[in-house]
Amino acid sequence: MKRLYIALFLFLSVVFQGRGQGGPLDFPFPIRDAQKILFLGNSITYAGHYVTLFESFLITAFPNSEIETINLGLPSETVSGLSEDGHAQGAFVRPWLFNRLDNVTEQIKPDVVFACYGMNDGIYQPFSEANFQRYKEGMINLYTKLKATEVKRIVFITPSVHEDPVFGLKGYNLVLDRYAQWLLDQRRERRWEVIDIHFAMKGYLMAKKKYDPDFNLAEDGIHPGLEGHRLIAECIIHYFEEMFSAKDFLSECLDHKSYYAHLYKLLEERQEIVKNAWLTYTGHARPGLPVGEPLSKAKKESIKIQNKIRKLQKTSLKRSNYEISSDHLSPFHIIR
Repeated sequence: MKRLYIALFLFLSVVFQGRGQGGPLDFPFPIRDAQKILFLGNSITYAGHYVTLFESFLITAFPNSEIETINLGLPSETVSGLSEDGHAQGAFVRPWLFNRLDNVTEQIKPDVVFACYGMNDGIYQPFSEANFQRYKEGMINLYTKLKATEVKRIVFITPSVHEDPVFGLKGYNLVLDRYAQWLLDQRRERRWEVIDIHFAMKGYLMAKKKYDPDFNLAEDGIHPGLEGHRLIAECIIHYFEEMFSAKDFLSECLDHKSYYAHLYKLLEERQEIVKNAWLTYTGHARPGLPVGEPLSKAKKESIKIQNKIRKLQKTSLKRSNYEISSDHLSPFHIIR
């Protein structure tokens, strides 16, 4: 714990900008000043664990902030508009982000948008130049449309890894390697902000498999479990502050005992309510999802959970005052 608190102290002693992973050096809009942060993506984003872990980090760093973190990931969605034959046993074609994007941005008016696409955009087929072009056009169109709104900061996230049951990382993941590398190249070519999770997860997976050939991050090859989401959150946190000990912090969030675990659970509960409410309110073409509560009711429930978070923070602050006298550093004591 002491190591974690020291890392938090180091984090809070520097300016919170985006300098990691080779992105542009100067950003006039720090994320700490955001009022609404929007996450877009497919089913991995919809699952939401990495989004909630990142929100846990934001609240830890800025406990008095009023940042809203809204997850509007949609299962099966693409930016390419492609859909393989017989998708979902022919029940529906893959949703296309641009059928809902304008309404989403108009209704939410985010300051910062994170977008993670690519996994579905190659439609699980061998590499195709035509499919690849559709993905590139979709990402460029997404950037152009977001820049035309009030969004102050756009951060792309590379697709995660695909673990083929037969070919491992030498199957469909080779397609995602191409997609991820193109997106990373846009840091230089278009001055985009891009966070790499693809090659980070690939490296982690390869290292683990050296000692345990049966190890995987996603049981179905596509959707990572908590360990994979923790890796994604770690990459995002390190993008904003390399000195922050994200691994220790995220382990605390998931250990089911610490203050951070209680915070994470409250945020997870709120994310589920708010996500489904906003998805229903803004509209989408993906069947089979829960119908969200009316937005007004969801906001009231969100406020109730926020009050619980404030109470949890106060309890932790009182405890940290005692810990300071015992030669411990508390992040909440420092930023009070």
